[in-house]
Amino acid sequence: MIRALVVWLGLLALAIINGGIREAVIIPRTGELAGHVISTISLCVLILALAWLTIGWMRPASASEAGRIGGLWVVLVLAFEFLAGHYLFGTPWNELLADYNVLRGRIWPLVLVTTAVAPYVAGRVRGLWSA
Repeated sequence: MIRALVVWLGLLALAIINGGIREAVIIPRTGELAGHVISTISLCVLILALAWLTIGWMRPASASEAGRIGGLWVVLVLAFEFLAGHYLFGTPWNELLADYNVLRGRIWPLVLVTTAVAPYVAGRVRGLWSA
C-alpha cells in the first residue's frame, strides 16, 4: 500500500496542475461550466493513464487488492478535498460541495468513480489477473 500512496501523490500533483490549467486557460476560453466539464474529463483520463502506467509497479496481488487501492485513493481524495480545502485553503463548505451538484451540470463525482476503479481497470487491461 506504500506504493499506492506514492502513486496517489502523483494523482494529487496531476489534479493540482489540471486545476491550474482549468482556471488559467480553459475557463477563460469556454466559461465556468464547460471549463469544469472539460477539466473533469481530462482529469479522469489522467487518472486512468497514471494507473495504467504504475499498476505493475504497485503490484496488487489480486483484483480485490486493486479495488482496495481504488478505495484508498477515493478516501484520500475526499479527505484532501474537504479537510485541506476547507481548513488549509479556507474554501467555504458550499463551494466545496458545489462540484457535487450534478443537477447543475457539475460532474466531479465522475472523478471519484474513475479514481475508485482505475487500479482495477488498469490491472485488467494490463492482464495482471485472470477473469
